[in-house]
Amino acid sequence: MVSSTPNVFILDCSSCPAALWPPEEEIMLKKSLLENEHRDGLNPDCGSQSPLESSSSSNNDTPDNVAPPEDTDMLSLMQTLIHLLKSNIGTGLLGLPLAMKNAGLLVGPISLLAIGVLTVHCMVILLNCTHHVTQRLQKTFVNYGEAMMYSLESCPSPWLRTHSMWGRYTVSFMLIVTQLGFCSVYFMFMADNLQQIVEEAPTTSNTCQPRQILVLGPILDIRFYMLSILPFLVLMVLIQNLRVLSIFSTLASVTTLGSMALIFEYIIQGIPHPGNLPLVANWKTFLLFFGAAIFAFEGVGMVLPLKNQMKNPQKFSFVLYLGMSLVISLYICLGTLGYMKFGSDTRASITLNLPNCWLYQSVKLMYSVGIFFTYVLQFHVPAEIIIPFALSHVSESWALFVDLTVRTALVCLTCVLAVLIPRLDLVISLVGSVSSSALALIIPPLLEITTFYSEDISFVTIAKDVLISILGLLGCIFGTYQALYELTQHNFYSRVNFTGGIHV
Repeated sequence: MVSSTPNVFILDCSSCPAALWPPEEEIMLKKSLLENEHRDGLNPDCGSQSPLESSSSSNNDTPDNVAPPEDTDMLSLMQTLIHLLKSNIGTGLLGLPLAMKNAGLLVGPISLLAIGVLTVHCMVILLNCTHHVTQRLQKTFVNYGEAMMYSLESCPSPWLRTHSMWGRYTVSFMLIVTQLGFCSVYFMFMADNLQQIVEEAPTTSNTCQPRQILVLGPILDIRFYMLSILPFLVLMVLIQNLRVLSIFSTLASVTTLGSMALIFEYIIQGIPHPGNLPLVANWKTFLLFFGAAIFAFEGVGMVLPLKNQMKNPQKFSFVLYLGMSLVISLYICLGTLGYMKFGSDTRASITLNLPNCWLYQSVKLMYSVGIFFTYVLQFHVPAEIIIPFALSHVSESWALFVDLTVRTALVCLTCVLAVLIPRLDLVISLVGSVSSSALALIIPPLLEITTFYSEDISFVTIAKDVLISILGLLGCIFGTYQALYELTQHNFYSRVNFTGGIHV
């Protein structure tokens, strides 16, 4: 569905797979769908059905009643490519230099390339499986969770067929965990950069020299900055107007693009010889690399809606391979060059390594503003799953109060998580290992097996899918363990800036 709102491009988010949900556009889509199709509240026949489920049912169960989008509203090849690129460039990108440090100068780029290739392959698997399911069931479209549910319904195992709904529930749960994890990372990212901007202001100059470790007097705890941001985010998430949110999307895009250009302009200058950098890092830190690398690939969920909205969907494979090739190249370049530039001083976000001058302090401010608006947009994904469920259990007179309360509680939850674990690099690894790896690497291969098992799938394909899922599962288990282990270390509570910032 494409919104009729002038000058606002909106994809149909009901068809979005519940995987690493992309930033601005897809949340716009979800918002438009809810405003247009669920204006009167929950469908009483749906019980506690989530918006994902109810919207999908309304679109898929009666395909003849779904008007196809006008050709003028469909995406061109270039527009599709731009949105694919945009959906994969987020906060995870800025943490890749530290990820390279955790893997080693040789192992890091090779491993990131391998993870990128596997991720793209799993995107293709997801596309093939959903296409097969829609053809078999004669539906217009299915999202990630529905594809899993329908595939389990047709598999040979009676137990899996009986519990097929848990496939959808699992994907939705992973989606909520991933998105709230992203929002917690946003809290930490904004607080880290705000702390550096404010507390270095007296020593900030117009001359951009390489950053030195500054010994300052007593400073405010980073948790103070997180709490100072909280009221503003609470107010922002109460805004549900689509036109206002589209303005935030534009601002986030502009500030992010400007910041990225200045970051690359700096790191490519005067890169020291990398001879003293290790080619292979410790295996324990490599586990942290895995989580950060998976976290960076945020746009897995964008592939289904983009293909559905293309004028020529048969060309989407070309767009996918081209776009993800550019994304992987960008990841490898920024991660490798950033690590080579800053070496052992590389911090959780590359913005924290930038010189202490007004030009690059403005980069931190611009990127933080972009992340602030992106938080508001990303927040709507878990909110629009949880809030309708909560509203279904209260009377209409309490609906507004419950809506505002749940929104406020969810924002406070992400803040509490950030306050309790104010370590940006480890939370990125933790979120990537726990939920992102499941949605990007573990579930798609299993989905292919359950979808095509009854149709003589080859043994080689089964072996390949099992191997990918096992690799993803091992990375999930050991990456989660290592991140949790690091979080429990005694030095975590030292008076050092938790992301490697200013020593006091």
